[in-house]
Amino acid sequence: MRGSAPDSPSTPGHRHLRRAAVPLAAAALLLPLFGAAPAQSAQDSSPDRLQSAFASASAEYHVPQSVLLAVSYLQSRWDYHGGAPSVSGGYGPMHLTDARTAIAATEHFADGTEDARGDSSRPALHPEAKVPADSALPARLKTLPQAAKLTGIPAAKLRTDPAANISGGAALLAAAQRRLGEPLSADPADWYGAVARFSGADDTATAASYADDVYDVLHTGERRTTDAGQRVALAAEPGLTPDTAQLSRTGLRTVKDDGAECPKSVSCEWLPAAYAQFGDDDYGNHDLGDRPASQAIKYIVIHDTEGAWDGVLNLIQDPTYVSWNYTIRSTDGLIAQHVKAKDVAWHAGNWDVNARSIGIEHEGFLSDPDAWFTEAMYRSSARLVKYLSARYGIPLDRQHILGHDNVPGPTASTISGMHTDPGPYWDWAHYFQLLGHPFKKTAGRQGGLVTIRPDFAANQPAYTGCATAGEPCAAHASSEVRLYSDHDVNAPLIKDIGLGKTPTIDVNDVSSRVSTGQQYAVADHWGDWTAIWYLGQKAWFQNPAKQPTAVSAKGMVITPKEGLASIPVYGRAYPEKSAYPAGVPAQSVVALPYTVPAGQKYVVGDEMPGEYYYSVTFTPDSHQVVRGNDLYYEIQYGHRVEFVRAADVTVENSAS
Repeated sequence: MRGSAPDSPSTPGHRHLRRAAVPLAAAALLLPLFGAAPAQSAQDSSPDRLQSAFASASAEYHVPQSVLLAVSYLQSRWDYHGGAPSVSGGYGPMHLTDARTAIAATEHFADGTEDARGDSSRPALHPEAKVPADSALPARLKTLPQAAKLTGIPAAKLRTDPAANISGGAALLAAAQRRLGEPLSADPADWYGAVARFSGADDTATAASYADDVYDVLHTGERRTTDAGQRVALAAEPGLTPDTAQLSRTGLRTVKDDGAECPKSVSCEWLPAAYAQFGDDDYGNHDLGDRPASQAIKYIVIHDTEGAWDGVLNLIQDPTYVSWNYTIRSTDGLIAQHVKAKDVAWHAGNWDVNARSIGIEHEGFLSDPDAWFTEAMYRSSARLVKYLSARYGIPLDRQHILGHDNVPGPTASTISGMHTDPGPYWDWAHYFQLLGHPFKKTAGRQGGLVTIRPDFAANQPAYTGCATAGEPCAAHASSEVRLYSDHDVNAPLIKDIGLGKTPTIDVNDVSSRVSTGQQYAVADHWGDWTAIWYLGQKAWFQNPAKQPTAVSAKGMVITPKEGLASIPVYGRAYPEKSAYPAGVPAQSVVALPYTVPAGQKYVVGDEMPGEYYYSVTFTPDSHQVVRGNDLYYEIQYGHRVEFVRAADVTVENSAS
């Protein structure tokens, strides 16, 4: 959203953002899957049973095993997720969708009174949790019932038995092949059209992007151990050339070129955010701009929607609500662009970050570990981010590709209300592999820094509050590592003084957590423990040599200038008062309740000019970027990034 949630209506240079309740139809498909309990099934303990299931389904339905494996990899990376549904109501390794069952089985958030983001800065995105009629659901959200008809396997078994689920997926692929008039060929190259139809997309561009991703998996091959301990492998076929001409016979609609700003390798539609004036000094829900000519785009902010596709698209068209630049759909990776990159969307809760960033929403929920993010969505998002990175010169690292949970509170009063998505279950390591920038060891122990990099699958810290406050969340892979005040798991957690409360392990409490890809200066070592400088304190985390949660790195750091006992920390990089021209109210530069004490070091993310984007009118003729002489450095201070004035610090090499 624009600025920060607690910005006062009387704050100079800001307008009051009116929030309206958004009525959503039952068919809006808001899938509140927070409390969906994983179904259980009796399975043998063989680590190769899933590979065998793919072979059996391939033989029974005459679908090449490699095609079946590649489609399943794109759907779920072969994971089972304990039988729990994805955000779009998909089950099992083949992600067979049964949205009506997923909604009906869920009680939590049914009254729509809670905000799944864990704060009050947005109206709840679940005003209704009614089970829609079957006719109201698109075909992409009910592939499991179709598979049940084709196979004769009960729907309950397709949801809970991975082998049955794979058979259902094979039956759907075979049926799609027949509808295209194609033979059930043993050659994977002959299945491009069927794979495109399997995506559930209703347009050729989205279906083709999905099929291209599947064939990319076929070209490169994959091998991994799943969340259920299953060993699955797909041999590479680099010379495979699919029959892409089949796409013209699928009967899917063609999306017109509508000017959406996306790479050609993804499917993208222009679904504009509302821009309407509804008062002399009030309008929504974004600001017209001229980036990057007027101001550099420094960041990409990763969000999750806390709602499902159709309902979220209703919200973006409400002129009294917030906005963001893109939304990515879970089932097939379709991208919708809502705000042009030149314009400023209201998504980050920090006006300075909004003015310098692009926001991308992903269909999903941060506090439901098994309403999982699909591989199709990860890949589509990564392609979009690589495109934006190249176009606007945004570095592909964790101090420029931020989670919403890494955005700082702009003032002291806003810290407690900042957002916490996409949360601890977003797989940053896998995401950056797809971006082509995996997190690696870049120095020896004397490098002075660490890059947080736990093994995602094996790293399962305890959290509470996913379904009920104070109650344990289901065990699940996580990108985050917990911080303690001493090298002891019984020591108190690191406290964030800006929050003013005792730290907890609640899924939305980011005070004592570091995330994969983030970098920090090393403060100390003790056996299997490493200490870093964090929030002005020495913070400890477990980092055993046999199962490390961080790797050594080197880079540039800041430390207070000699003679200074400490320096202030800021939540925004605004120019000095003298830089503001007549007619533009000067914005206060007030420090947060944080400091960097002498002797501590923090990793430099970027040099930031002091800038303020003045935009308070519907028409852009009065909009301007105010620039000052003050420079700032963005630093990785805690879980969130912050800013320090260049005049207060010395910049040095971490290994010096």
